[in-house]
Amino acid sequence: MSSCAVINQRARSAEQKALRRQALLDAAETYFHEVGYEAFSMAQLARNTGLAKGTLYLYFKTREELFLTLYEQSLIRWSQVFIGELSDPITSKAYAQSLYTTALADGVFLPLLIRLEHLIEHNVAIPRLIESKRIFIKQVDVLAKRSSTALRLSAAQASEIVKTMGVLLIGATQTDQSPSLENEELPTDVQKLIASFSSEPLFIKNAVRIIEGIRAEVSSII
Repeated sequence: MSSCAVINQRARSAEQKALRRQALLDAAETYFHEVGYEAFSMAQLARNTGLAKGTLYLYFKTREELFLTLYEQSLIRWSQVFIGELSDPITSKAYAQSLYTTALADGVFLPLLIRLEHLIEHNVAIPRLIESKRIFIKQVDVLAKRSSTALRLSAAQASEIVKTMGVLLIGATQTDQSPSLENEELPTDVQKLIASFSSEPLFIKNAVRIIEGIRAEVSSII
């Protein structure tokens, strides 16, 4: 059965409601890819899916709760892809490069991660926020366990790295939010300045410093 058919089928049982909810999330993700965060409209999503706007709010109480759910899905999906990319062992630079590349490739994960704490989480109910934080804790544990093996670090040190990488990823990719000047003729000094603030080299260089710093802490203790 197609997603549209699932969405427009009357949902009575818990299983039917779960299937419809997932179909709505799939439609929302497709729409998000098309218009991004700011232009995303619950009214337009309702039109896209053929549902009354009020029906959407039976499944997601606010626009931000829908975004929070999309974020959780993308976090789990990205985690699986990233873990699958890790060799055993892996260098700090290769680890950082893989994390950056897979995070940007998802298309949903990073745009929502950047807006998570300052926008999305401010308009969801506390019980729903607690549920989301527990999903995050679980994924950090999953990532830390694999990172510990790949980077040859303790579970505690790997957990610290995973959490710090998330903060660094948000900060570094914020530098890419300025207007695109790709097709503009710019002076050499301005080109160099812009290149120096590109998120990829900023992230990878500083990620390696952090990982090696934590590795040095472990070595000094031993």
